[in-house]
Amino acid sequence: MSDTRKKRPPRPVTAQSLEAAALAYLHRFSTSAANLRNVLMRRVYRAAQANGDDPSDGATLIDALIERYLRAGLLNDTEYAAARTTTLHRNGTSNRGIRMRLSAKGVHSDDIDQALESLAEETGNSELRGAYNYARRRRLGPWRKADRDTYRDRDIASLGRQGFVYQIVRRVIDAPDVAALEEDLESD
Repeated sequence: MSDTRKKRPPRPVTAQSLEAAALAYLHRFSTSAANLRNVLMRRVYRAAQANGDDPSDGATLIDALIERYLRAGLLNDTEYAAARTTTLHRNGTSNRGIRMRLSAKGVHSDDIDQALESLAEETGNSELRGAYNYARRRRLGPWRKADRDTYRDRDIASLGRQGFVYQIVRRVIDAPDVAALEEDLESD
């Protein structure tokens, strides 16, 4: 079954349509200023291509809109970086992975550094805690019910692909049990 409806071409971009799109996006997602700009620019490029408009007009509107949102506090890259860092860490992302993902969203490196420093102050050894969280979530190492030795190399590779250094990976995967690993976390 194919969809036989004709797809309507995008309407020309106006200040009101960009603001509506920006507010709808912000209502659904927390984001950085650079990422919001990229999202809105994709809309501008689609409309400009369909209607023969100049994308620089839309870019000017977007810049003014983002500047206004920054002044009003709707966008704050520092707060976004801190919140996203906490979430990624809780899910078991390494500091390197956090830095990479925030950079991809256009967050400035100073904001990323500040967020990672804050995380380290809160959690102690944030890398070990992140590896712990990832291994727990994926049931690697001490969380594996049977055949730990059979899957050891695979578990090490899985944590390595997440960006954790080998020493941290070995501490997590080679822990005799969860209690010993938690004790290691507390002593660190």
